[in-house]
Amino acid sequence: MNDPATYWLTLTNIALGVVVLICCAAVGIGIFQELAAKRRRHIESAQLDTEMAHLFNVPGLGVTMADGGEALREKDQR
Repeated sequence: MNDPATYWLTLTNIALGVVVLICCAAVGIGIFQELAAKRRRHIESAQLDTEMAHLFNVPGLGVTMADGGEALREKDQR
């Protein structure tokens, strides 16, 4: 280590190693945050689906039709 070139090379390698570790930590934190947000969205959407199922539960309503409720067979006979 008495050679100045060896000293700076070792110091540079240590600095680059620290930078790589910081970058790996940043990527790991980003992945963790993304997975946490995805899980949170999934839980919130499941709760919303449950709420909507209770709000629109009308047993006598049946299936609605986009054309105002006229059956296709009645339209074809006209």
